[in-house]
Amino acid sequence: MKLLTKKRVAIAAGLIVVAGSAYAWLAPKAEEVAPPPKYRFTAVDVGSINQTVTATGTINPVALVNVGSQVSGTVVELNVDFNDRVTRGQVLLKLDPTIFNAQVRQAQASLASAQASQRLAQANFQRNEQLVSRSFVSSVALDQTRRELDVAKANIQLAQAQLERAQADLNNSVIRSPIDGVIIKRTIDLGQTVAASFTTPNLFQIARDLTKMQIDTSVSEADVGALKDGLPARFVVDAYPDREFHATMRQFRLAANVVQNVVTYNVVLDVDNKDEMLKPGMTAQVRLVVANRANVMRIPTTALRFTLPEEELEKQKKLEKETNKGAVKTVALTPASVQDDDLAFRSANETARMFKVYRLDAKNEPQPVDIRAGLSNFRYTEVVGGGLKAGDRIVTRTLVQKQDDDL
Repeated sequence: MKLLTKKRVAIAAGLIVVAGSAYAWLAPKAEEVAPPPKYRFTAVDVGSINQTVTATGTINPVALVNVGSQVSGTVVELNVDFNDRVTRGQVLLKLDPTIFNAQVRQAQASLASAQASQRLAQANFQRNEQLVSRSFVSSVALDQTRRELDVAKANIQLAQAQLERAQADLNNSVIRSPIDGVIIKRTIDLGQTVAASFTTPNLFQIARDLTKMQIDTSVSEADVGALKDGLPARFVVDAYPDREFHATMRQFRLAANVVQNVVTYNVVLDVDNKDEMLKPGMTAQVRLVVANRANVMRIPTTALRFTLPEEELEKQKKLEKETNKGAVKTVALTPASVQDDDLAFRSANETARMFKVYRLDAKNEPQPVDIRAGLSNFRYTEVVGGGLKAGDRIVTRTLVQKQDDDL
């Protein structure tokens, strides 16, 4: 009985060993686990891209008039101040009229004297004309009196012109508003002397309508190719950092501005300022929307600027050498390449938007991929050609490897 029990135990132990060996042989081998990636990556996706042109400009009124003075004098009356609304023809200030009134009276006296001289010359001419007809005086005397009459008439015209000029100076001593608008600048005070001897002094700046403003911007020459009238734009100002305003491109001015060999162009945008929140002189950060595409394959723009570290580049070069050593040389059946088949001889459209990006493979190793880029902004770039597809992992930068501190 005991012998039978021992045999059963031995058989059972043998079966367990055989079953264990069979399981170890037939069980599927554990899959190799890929090492963690050493790079930050983003998956290629499909979405929309807006291409914009950024610029900095100044908000100004559409119509801004500088009001000056054609005559000199002392301000004796000042009727407006900053931010006052004025109408066309309204009196803004008056200069001391004492000198101008005296000049008018002097011109009037000169005119009266010239008229008296004319009457005397006219009487002498008529008298000599009768005497000549009776042969009492010679014709030379008649010609002399005729000349005196012509001089008297010319003096009257001169005196009238001087009177008109004096009267104009008197009228110009009263400064009036040329338009309806708002006083945004005043450079004169009561009792101050205005000197208009060489240049016309600017006394006031009047904005026609503050509900219609414009932005004068400077756009780089590299961006002007995409600009055209009517483009929508958005801008922000420091006074309202949480609010975005809308504008429309009105004009591209051909006059170039060159500062230290940097060429820019002035672009004017229209702004609706019904609530008058925007003030003249504010600085605007403008974004002009020059292109918009939807449902396109895109990658992060930072991926275009990524380059592999030096050690990774050396590793890839060694791997390529080893691969080339083991490769079997074959005779090329294709015709020889043309000597000018090089990037330097290709058109600008073929090479301007070609980039190299890196895609992570199954082992989290970066592999170079050539692509052709389309629209681009600070966040995304459109992929219009190359070996990428949606879902590929594109490297954007290298992760910082944390090292354990020495104990």
